[in-house]
Amino acid sequence: MSVIVGGTIAIDNVKTPTAEATQLLGGSASYASLSASFYSKDVRLVGIIGHDYPQQHLDMLEQHNISLAGVERSQKESFTWSGEYMENMNDRETHAVALNVLEDWTVKIPASIADSEIIVLANMSPDNQLQMLAGCSAPSRFVIADTMDLWIDIAKERLHEVLQQIDLLVLNDSEAKILAGTSNIIEAGEILRAKGPRYVIIKLGEFGATLFGPDDQIFRCPAWPLRELKDPTGAGDSFLGAMAGYLDGQSEITFSDLRQGVVKGTIAASFTCEAFSTQRLQNTTPSELEERQAKLFEMTQWS
Repeated sequence: MSVIVGGTIAIDNVKTPTAEATQLLGGSASYASLSASFYSKDVRLVGIIGHDYPQQHLDMLEQHNISLAGVERSQKESFTWSGEYMENMNDRETHAVALNVLEDWTVKIPASIADSEIIVLANMSPDNQLQMLAGCSAPSRFVIADTMDLWIDIAKERLHEVLQQIDLLVLNDSEAKILAGTSNIIEAGEILRAKGPRYVIIKLGEFGATLFGPDDQIFRCPAWPLRELKDPTGAGDSFLGAMAGYLDGQSEITFSDLRQGVVKGTIAASFTCEAFSTQRLQNTTPSELEERQAKLFEMTQWS
């Protein structure tokens, strides 16, 4: 099978209480595709970059066998985000956002990658997500979508159109509460499932993630206990990608498969947080992923 990941490909400039770095690989689709590549041998990236995009970032993605056939090149400047994390590393301030190539981007899916069975609509506008869905041709497919508070605020109607066409919605707890109109996470999961997706995952940051499925099925996975948090940028996108990559290897996706996918995503996200950008994740080995997952299992079993 194959995984197609569409979303932003960015240049990030990040400052934390202890360090800062510029010209980093950023963007929802960048993190998600890299993370997916640990579990799928056929990952296809869709996005747009400008003339100024650092070549070394593209080289790294290709070294992980990620197809760039769906990456559009523009003569404009690349999408850039600059931000700073506060002392607790949960709060951050955006200093500058330059949309540039994203201002008038229309998603185009090349015919050579349109048959992907696992479709990941990473964080981008609902219009772009719908364009990507329209360009994918696989008759049997599993669609995963992410979103953020911006789209809930300014494009809720279009976002609801997306919800009607997906199998799994992934979002964080504050976004889930806003979209569902409730302060109760369990109730939010149920309300969001009723809007279209068969499954919903609500990310809880340092407290893990909760998966909701049919017939009141719920699975809660804790986060990996990090001793030092260097940069949380892209952790949620890495979670999304690893889960999608794992699901790519399953013949028929079930609640049990999604439970395993949540665990895979949790582990990938933990490595992302250990360095700026993808610097730790891109050098992670399969054995490190397996070892950390085994340790997480030891921490959480009680019988």
